[in-house]
Amino acid sequence: MHEKAVYACRCKKSPHMFDSRDHARPMPPPFPRWLGDIGGTNARFGWQASEDSAITDVHVLPCAEYESLHDAASAYLKLIDRAAPPSAAFGIANPVFGDAIAMTNHHWRFSINDLRQQLGLERLLLINDFTALALALTHLPASAKRAVGGADAVAAPDAAIGLIGPGTGLGVSGLLPLGYQNKWIPISGEGGHVTLSATTQAEFDAIKQLQKRYGHVSGERIISGTGLVDLYHALGELHGGTAREITTPAQVWERAIAEPNSRANEAIDLFCGFLGTAAGNLALILGARGGIYIGGGIIPRMAERFDQSPFRERFEAKGRFKNYLKKIPTWVITSPVSPALQGASQALSLGIW
Repeated sequence: MHEKAVYACRCKKSPHMFDSRDHARPMPPPFPRWLGDIGGTNARFGWQASEDSAITDVHVLPCAEYESLHDAASAYLKLIDRAAPPSAAFGIANPVFGDAIAMTNHHWRFSINDLRQQLGLERLLLINDFTALALALTHLPASAKRAVGGADAVAAPDAAIGLIGPGTGLGVSGLLPLGYQNKWIPISGEGGHVTLSATTQAEFDAIKQLQKRYGHVSGERIISGTGLVDLYHALGELHGGTAREITTPAQVWERAIAEPNSRANEAIDLFCGFLGTAAGNLALILGARGGIYIGGGIIPRMAERFDQSPFRERFEAKGRFKNYLKKIPTWVITSPVSPALQGASQALSLGIW
């Protein structure tokens, strides 16, 4: 139903987007274009030669290995042995309210205008990463997503679509239908920072433990890579230990695989349950009968373990609205190439900015 979606926006300036270019000069050629998906852990870059071309030369660079985004971007150009094209669009895991960027989950700080000039670009569009990912949702082929539960769920045509995804942080976005000509508006927000609620006693206990450390426990404090580690530590403290031997999400996952009855598996179940609650809340807030997509770097790696988690049960556990949510499909995005790169390309192509 979404194959030929068109997006629209009524404003030239938008929160979570900044279009840097020299307005005294003509609009630069649209292709070739340089695309980026900048997270708190990795920076992904790709190249698109023409409108009908696939995104190629995709490379993933660890953010920790570079002092700045400029350094990482310059390293990419060296890897593919090309000069910067006229136009580029980067999605970034951060609010974008203007020229100055200070990343929430990494130390990079920069001016978008300065970065454009330093890289030799005529135009640089910076957009929130989950807004970029939302722009790509209606273009995802069936092979790039996997349904999770909801045997009776069917996406409603021309209904809102939700997007949530844990990675270094917790991204939240979606698409709202305009109601005519299959046009959509992407949502820009910071839903990952809303206050996280508990449903079970185990969740109440975990949140109480994390409140001692953080005060405010947002969704991102638990439903993220760092959050999974903190959740594991909180469970250890609740059981009278410290559990500090684990310091990364990968180690939690490895312990869970090696020891099926371990605290690591308990942490993963809690993590997925919290995600189910947050995704269900998003579906109700947006009226997302078009489905909920799960992005980010963590859930796709869980594969069938995620299907066996409390996620879908908790997604539907909304009392009188359980039947409403049972009809809403949930999909994990499994595309091997970051769909946010395609979304960034969409942002450059559309006349919405």
